[in-house]
Amino acid sequence: MKTLVTGSSGFIGRHLVAQLARSGAAVRALQRTPGPGGDGRIERLRGDVLDPVSVARAVEGCDTVYHLAAYAHAWAQSPATFFDVNVGGTRCVLDAALRLGVRRVVITSSVVTMGSANGRPASESTPRHAPALTPYEQSKLAVEETARDYAGRGLHVVIVNPTRVFGPGLLNEGNSATRMIRMYLDGVWRVVPGDGRAGGNYAYVEDVARGHILAMAGGKSGERYILGGENVSYNEFFSTLDRIAGMRRLLIHVPRGAAIAVAGAAVAGARVLHTPPPITPGWVRTFYADASYCIDRAKAELGYIVTPLPEALGATVAWLQRGGAPEEAAT
Repeated sequence: MKTLVTGSSGFIGRHLVAQLARSGAAVRALQRTPGPGGDGRIERLRGDVLDPVSVARAVEGCDTVYHLAAYAHAWAQSPATFFDVNVGGTRCVLDAALRLGVRRVVITSSVVTMGSANGRPASESTPRHAPALTPYEQSKLAVEETARDYAGRGLHVVIVNPTRVFGPGLLNEGNSATRMIRMYLDGVWRVVPGDGRAGGNYAYVEDVARGHILAMAGGKSGERYILGGENVSYNEFFSTLDRIAGMRRLLIHVPRGAAIAVAGAAVAGARVLHTPPPITPGWVRTFYADASYCIDRAKAELGYIVTPLPEALGATVAWLQRGGAPEEAAT
């Protein structure tokens, strides 16, 4: 039987497709534009998760489905875009999966749905009290509600929540952490949020892709699993990067209020110029909050294993220093 991957041309999706193909799985990759060739085990279909006809064609004959396709940008001219693509696309895929007898589905959400940490790393069971900070976060919360609804209707659906993913691969907006690393190495990135002590969880992309496969094999229906790595502060992250790259950059600590003001001005300009801003006030608030997360559940229930941060950063820096060609991580 085949396994379908939506969002197969994205950052995590490309790694997932490559791992599945290397394991001998027959993979069907749904993408809106033609992608790189495969090795014979990868069937590439042109389609869109908002088109029920192309989704049904992709799902038919598949035993399992990984749904990664999403609108994963910081901003949209209309916030409804996040819901149209993320929620609407998820519902379209799950409708087809339920109707066509798919055995298991893994839905890729985001760790932002967990909210920020409050004194200790947040987990899947940590109560959430704060409202969503961005339309993307709101849409992903709705995606998870949709997934649980289909799980209640008898479809085996598992939710995975990647943290700040980085590593070799496509340097798009979905790979923002690696883009930050590249700019830091080039001497362009010079800012640190606040005093730099806010925590963040950084996950190596190969681990996250493997975590998807583990969730498909052993995840409980209707449940979610944080796919992350190590928790470190911004100061610790850049200090580790300095040691690995053999350099030290002068960094400017930017107060939260100043960053929000700049982001607000950028959004105002974007609405006039119809060009995406580099960041929004909601994302500033997200990155200034403590984003430390506990991955014990994924380790215990899925057998999830983490690559140590220095090792993962070392591989990423070496890849960037070789030129950072995305094809190295693609099938």
